[in-house]
Amino acid sequence: MPTGRIGLAVLLFLAAFIGARGQAPPSKPLPFSHGEELIYQAEFSRALLRGVDVADFRFRADMERVPSRDLSSDEVVVHLVGDVATKGLLPKLVGYHFHEHVESLVDANPFTVLQTKKLEEQGKRAWMSQAVFDHQARRVSWTVRDSNQTQPAQTTSVEFVEPIQDVLTVIYFLRTLPLEVGKTIDIPLSDSGRVFRFSVAVRERKQINTVLGRISAVRVEPSLFGENGLIRRRGTLSIWLTEDSRHLPVKAELKVEMGTFVIKLKRVSYREAR
Repeated sequence: MPTGRIGLAVLLFLAAFIGARGQAPPSKPLPFSHGEELIYQAEFSRALLRGVDVADFRFRADMERVPSRDLSSDEVVVHLVGDVATKGLLPKLVGYHFHEHVESLVDANPFTVLQTKKLEEQGKRAWMSQAVFDHQARRVSWTVRDSNQTQPAQTTSVEFVEPIQDVLTVIYFLRTLPLEVGKTIDIPLSDSGRVFRFSVAVRERKQINTVLGRISAVRVEPSLFGENGLIRRRGTLSIWLTEDSRHLPVKAELKVEMGTFVIKLKRVSYREAR
């Protein structure tokens, strides 16, 4: 399984895949505040290997006020940053180091992506891409180029339906939805010049041990794998989210052909507003 797809899968494991099918986000305060930072650590298990650290993840949310489109007032834009990097054993297993950095700008109301910038590094190769979302025309334009600009940039434009998200904003968008066991959700997501739809099942509610203590959490399963998914391989993904108002993703278990990844929340912190 290519490391880039693993990195993308791990980004997506954090998404709070919850709520009722087709439901729009409620008009209420966001479940995360300015300066929220989430730090995760991934462990890998395969055959005789157990609990080997293989990757670190950081996610940050900042709120910014910018002039509205008609300049009559200010509106809130959310600046999201996600960073995933392999370490330890994993680069040896796949043959190279992988790093993915994603920055997204989001309209806070309704919660939908405006722009995505990504840097992907695999060994000595690197790519930069940008997606710009035109919500009036409902088209996303995606441009990718290698970091050395030795090849011509590639541009793709595709249609989408609302509320469109990217691989990072979907994490936060879905945290705004209610948790309800037995429900599913379909949501359009754009990545790499394509638009995908996910079907996610909310499976069960249970008590689990986390860095936050023993808490009540909900386990969900997104349909991440398959011919029509982001990852065209066999695999399963389970995610545990807190049942409190923050809906924090606290644990995930990703099973693929090369082994099992267990990702756990290690720290959550908040910076004061500027």
